[in-house]
Amino acid sequence: MTAFEILQLVLRILLAIAFVGMGLIHFRPGPARGMAAMIPEYFLRGGLLTGKNLVRFTGVCEIAGGVGLLLPMTSFLAGIMLVVFLVAVFPANHFASQHPERFGAAAIPFWPRYIAQLVLIAVILVSIVTVPR
Repeated sequence: MTAFEILQLVLRILLAIAFVGMGLIHFRPGPARGMAAMIPEYFLRGGLLTGKNLVRFTGVCEIAGGVGLLLPMTSFLAGIMLVVFLVAVFPANHFASQHPERFGAAAIPFWPRYIAQLVLIAVILVSIVTVPR
């Protein structure tokens, strides 16, 4: 195993811990209510989705992605899906950033959150990229 492959494995383990941990938080009543409130209304129009169900779904996505990063057979696809996930949930984070009076500490200002999301996406991609030998 090369030094880069060891780095990738360490990154995938750390990412898995982070995503599974964050995913589990989606099922705790207090945090889940706060997350549901962060979902912009236009995502919930039509009554097909509720904030509570969407928060649970995103929690399952994070847990599945985190576990998927640990399995060699699924790590690449899990990484790509986590990148898609991060892009998909960004509008809720942006919405929260515009309403700090409503969301408190969860209302991370736009630019730091945006940069953090880009860095996280880059770390995921580094953790799954295959380098030819």
